[in-house]
Amino acid sequence: MDTNKSSVRKRVIIFVLIAFIIAWALFLSIPLSGISYGSGISAVLLAAAMFAPSAANVLTRLITREGFGEMYLRPNFKGHIKAYLLVFFAPTLLILFSGVVYFLIFPSQFDYNLTTLNSIAAMGSGKGLTASNILLLSVLQVLIIGPVINIIPTLGEELGWRGYLLPRLRLLFSDRAAFIISGVIWGLWHAPAIALGHNYGTFYPGFPYLGILAMIVFCFALGTIEGYVSIKLKSAIPAAMIHSAINAGAGLPMYLVKGSYNTLLGPTIAGLIGGLPFIVIAVFLLILSGGSFNSGEPPLQSEDHNKQQ
Repeated sequence: MDTNKSSVRKRVIIFVLIAFIIAWALFLSIPLSGISYGSGISAVLLAAAMFAPSAANVLTRLITREGFGEMYLRPNFKGHIKAYLLVFFAPTLLILFSGVVYFLIFPSQFDYNLTTLNSIAAMGSGKGLTASNILLLSVLQVLIIGPVINIIPTLGEELGWRGYLLPRLRLLFSDRAAFIISGVIWGLWHAPAIALGHNYGTFYPGFPYLGILAMIVFCFALGTIEGYVSIKLKSAIPAAMIHSAINAGAGLPMYLVKGSYNTLLGPTIAGLIGGLPFIVIAVFLLILSGGSFNSGEPPLQSEDHNKQQ
């Protein structure tokens, strides 16, 4: 990798512009075309936008003639099996823990009668299908297949954010600053989707600006966790696995909520309270990463960086 800071800055700017232009064009085509958010066509366009960062990765390399080394595509399983087991199962467990934290803070919102799940059970044709069984099956599905079920589209994002942007920001800033900057960029990248009602809906105070701000906080937290793992394992694949599990299981707390609630706070992990455990872990990893500005090599060094210097 060319570590000349001027070249790195140029590549970062080009990458961010391409990632935003492609995704925002897809996001904005929904309202501009009169397509209803939540329709099948809008879902396809939102899914297509997830590949914008990986497209930006490739296009930036072609435009700047950087080449295709260090794509962060190798899984690097050897010597990291325990780490991959943690990557596979920990996100779902953390989602469940986040739900517990949210309902401990807002106990009046917990639906002890499992109304939503009972309604689903009533519509089912299977004998013995109960609300508790549906909840258990949903959790097990996310736990067992969550990290892989969405991995193609999430890899579309992670090959850009964690596979291209983060390693280059680490050449310009400390790891701590690189995590924060990449998280803010990732959150802002979602802005048009949030304005459409993605994640938080449209009926909350300060729409859509507070929703965008909440998304930036969530992307900082999740991006820091994914970025830390990516650096340690020198691969974007574990980040894609975490992202896949999050997308699969983020809605689990919605089965258990009742009454009115502020979507900016939760109960999903995209909320400021629903995502509190993720935020705490992210802050801990920031502290662990070090904060001095890079004068040659980031504090959290990887083998690849050591070989390059």
